[in-house]
Amino acid sequence: MKKIFFSTLLVLGSAILFAQGPPQSSKKVQVAILFDTSNSMDGLIDQAKSRIWSIVNEVSSLRYGGAAPTIEFAIYEYGNDGLESSDNYIRQVLDLSTDLDEISQKLFALTTNGGNEFCGAVIKEALDKLKWSNDPSDLKMIYIAGNESFDQGPINYKKSCNSAKAKNIYINTIFCGDYQQGINLFWKDGATCSEGDYFNIDSDKEIAHIDTPYDSQIQIYNDSLNTTYYGYGSLGREKKMLQMSEDANASGQASSVATERAMAKSKSNVYRNDSWDLIDAVEGGKDLSKMKEEELPDEFKGKTLEEKEALLVEKKQDRNRYQKKIASLAVERENFIANERKRRAELGEEIDDFGSNVNESILNRATEIGFEKEVVTPE
Repeated sequence: MKKIFFSTLLVLGSAILFAQGPPQSSKKVQVAILFDTSNSMDGLIDQAKSRIWSIVNEVSSLRYGGAAPTIEFAIYEYGNDGLESSDNYIRQVLDLSTDLDEISQKLFALTTNGGNEFCGAVIKEALDKLKWSNDPSDLKMIYIAGNESFDQGPINYKKSCNSAKAKNIYINTIFCGDYQQGINLFWKDGATCSEGDYFNIDSDKEIAHIDTPYDSQIQIYNDSLNTTYYGYGSLGREKKMLQMSEDANASGQASSVATERAMAKSKSNVYRNDSWDLIDAVEGGKDLSKMKEEELPDEFKGKTLEEKEALLVEKKQDRNRYQKKIASLAVERENFIANERKRRAELGEEIDDFGSNVNESILNRATEIGFEKEVVTPE
């Protein structure tokens, strides 16, 4: 009787612990980014690497009816002479995915080479090949960035725009150069024809990172958070190493980028790893009692089911604690950054880059169709 009672307590404790985070909505936010990877676009790729976690955090703050949507990102590259001419120099780097580590890995692996930039063709490819939602109330965004004429190539961009509009997908264009030049080269028309947004950026401009007093504390908690991930099965070891390598990639950009990645990892509604992490997998419905011993991480081998369940609950509790610490510090950090941005704006400094444009565009469009941005206050 005591053994049964103990196991029941563990199951109940597990259920309580796994109930953390906002409720999950059936809504989706789907974002496809189409990068020009011709020779002149190194600055664009560097900006994207520095801003990807800022974008993830912005999107993950969206709610629909108080619930968190599923967030998916896709990546294409185009205009690279290393790609096949028969494919119009286009490559799908990543299909729509919720795997944030893989999204980061694919982005950091992009390289530039040559250049035949066919915007209409890459938009058509993204429209046709990605698994877009059929729900008109889901947010579906394509961002295409580049610096050559928008009307090049065998596919008329207007035809691609019409197809996007019919699917309730917004095409948003980011011209890397002068605002008026982008208009002259049809980048604004490429956005407005699907009711999307047109921006221009200086892709060679250095990112204006803002360091805060909270960054080092957040990164320390991130190191602790990593200790709560337990790889299982054939993917476990590989994916755990990927988690660490993408931490390193973020740190290699700037301290603020590493902090923003840690903030994204603190959000259980967006940073989920059911395919390789034991805690997320059990939370997602995997039956611990039916797992083979060789599938389990070393820390769980050779234990009774009750001991495994107890360890699982303990580690989930640790994860919740570290995520909560990061989330609390993140609120203080965002307040600090907002004040610093205001101060710099009063001095005439512009903070305008790939990430800031995408964030503004996503938030504005999301609120138009019924999403809200979650407002978090420090505890």
